[in-house]
Amino acid sequence: KTIHMATALEDQLAALGLQSSSGVPGGISSDSSKYENDAQLELQWAMKCWHHSETYFKLISSVDPSTLRLTSVDDFIFRQFKKKFKGMKIDVLNEDDLKTDEAKARWRPFCKLHESMVEDYNFGTLVRLDSSRGYAEDNAILVARIQFYAIEIARNRRGFNNCHYKPKVGQTASEVPSNSEDGAS
Repeated sequence: KTIHMATALEDQLAALGLQSSSGVPGGISSDSSKYENDAQLELQWAMKCWHHSETYFKLISSVDPSTLRLTSVDDFIFRQFKKKFKGMKIDVLNEDDLKTDEAKARWRPFCKLHESMVEDYNFGTLVRLDSSRGYAEDNAILVARIQFYAIEIARNRRGFNNCHYKPKVGQTASEVPSNSEDGAS
């Protein structure tokens, strides 16, 4: 399944009007047809995406997600996400909110807005569909890094990732009130 991940990601990012050469191992150009037979490059890409997802999940399992800062511009990303995607269900994502032509048209300006603020804003990143579960083949979808940040920052602030936080032995889990800010839910 990882053999065609790079080509699929190129197509998904291109649909958002984004190029993926900046954060890809080996510097993939915007012409994905040049790489569709390079299984080693695709495997490196898939491994980098998977490593990022494993690292993030370990992070929200060991650090209180409500206190986590993913970027230096989390507040701005969160405000823009609430403004542009008010009412989008984030605890359990609907693929249609990310992958339909209409959804891609809505996400495109949001992604471009963060181009100069977020390093590798367009790098392919896995996001969990159901925030109450870990990463698994049936619970992950490939998105641009800025989409991942927007969704996960909102999930952290709304308390949807708190179920994964496991304090170290001898520590007690802090009581984290649900964030009642208006916006994406």
